[in-house]
Amino acid sequence: MANIKSQIKRNRQNEKRRVRNRNFRGYARTAVNQARTAFSENASDTKEAVLKAISALDQAAERGVIHKNNAARRKGRLMKKLAAFESKPAPAEEAKPSKAKKTSK
Repeated sequence: MANIKSQIKRNRQNEKRRVRNRNFRGYARTAVNQARTAFSENASDTKEAVLKAISALDQAAERGVIHKNNAARRKGRLMKKLAAFESKPAPAEEAKPSKAKKTSK
């Protein structure tokens, strides 16, 4: 335990910052996990989940909780996955039978 006055104050400051940073980091992590879950479940609100995750990552990077390049890398991965997700047809469209006319002889 520190017995120097300035170090005692520095310990108090560090603890406050640690708790604050933990909240933002946890919020960003949760948002990213929810977006990944939306991808795996083919949810209709996948795009909204990704946008929410990107916003959370931006907030964390802006406050210095995570490095800006770390946030950019995670956002890039999410957007790449979203682009691939939106380009493939929905499962409901694949299940529809084709309505080709049958010719009877």
